[in-house]
Amino acid sequence: MTSEFNLHLRPSPAKNSLFPDRVVVASDVTRASKNLRSRVAKIFCALAWLAFSASAFPAGLSFAGAPLTPGATVRVSVPLSEIEKSYVAEGGNAVPPYTVATLAVPRGFDPKKTWPVLIVFSSSQNQHPSWFDLMVIYRATALAEGWVLLAGDGPQPAPRIDSSGWRAGHTLAALDALNRSFSGSKNWPIVCAGQSGGAKRATYLAPLLAAGGYRVAGIFLSGMNEERITEAYHRFKPGRDFLRTPIFLNSGMYDMVATPEQQNAVEKSMRRTGFENIRHTSFPGGHELPPARLLEGLRWLRKGL
Repeated sequence: MTSEFNLHLRPSPAKNSLFPDRVVVASDVTRASKNLRSRVAKIFCALAWLAFSASAFPAGLSFAGAPLTPGATVRVSVPLSEIEKSYVAEGGNAVPPYTVATLAVPRGFDPKKTWPVLIVFSSSQNQHPSWFDLMVIYRATALAEGWVLLAGDGPQPAPRIDSSGWRAGHTLAALDALNRSFSGSKNWPIVCAGQSGGAKRATYLAPLLAAGGYRVAGIFLSGMNEERITEAYHRFKPGRDFLRTPIFLNSGMYDMVATPEQQNAVEKSMRRTGFENIRHTSFPGGHELPPARLLEGLRWLRKGL
């Protein structure tokens, strides 16, 4: 039987102004001319405000052809490349006709600037798609902190096995759509994030993304009971610089699914592999991700960007 994590790296396809320089006004003016100057000044002020608004709030934003409003979320179907199709087919899955890409951008979003991107992965349990975790767990906190959020999913759950190939292909298709929509976004820093089984997925696919040329700038993990990044690091070979990737590991003191002993073992295993920039924190809770813990992790990771 094909392993859930049986994924192999393949080559990638891979000066105008509203104001004149000088205004000459006669000193001997009538009341009417003063009123005219006042109206003109107001018009200039209005034009200046419109110009500022146009630059501060970019108009006509779209993601893969769908209108995009800063502070909002859009979900759209996007194509899969031939390589991405080969990924999702691993384990015997039928290739779907498209990927469902979900994108959320913060208020004030301007694609001309550089934004940190949170790539969300969900657990296979209950067949929740990654966009579900994006909306329920991460969206409110991450948007308030100025992050862009992205997830890639199949239109339906995986037909045979929810493999890492299935998740990788759809995630890469969503990233392709982001890069086509906003030039320069290929250089934006990305952080892979997951809770429980989503954490395993994030650590397994982060080296794949790094090896593919993406700027993987961090990994956020919560409730993780099994270490996967060592296997992926050796398989995808992203380079020794990847060992410096910041990793935030969040643990619940009373977690019965990912016990404190298991999560401590995860940290020790990553350190033995060579990962040293790890921040491991615990909180008095169970198998969950409270917003306060997510906030701490995002702020810590943001410092390294």
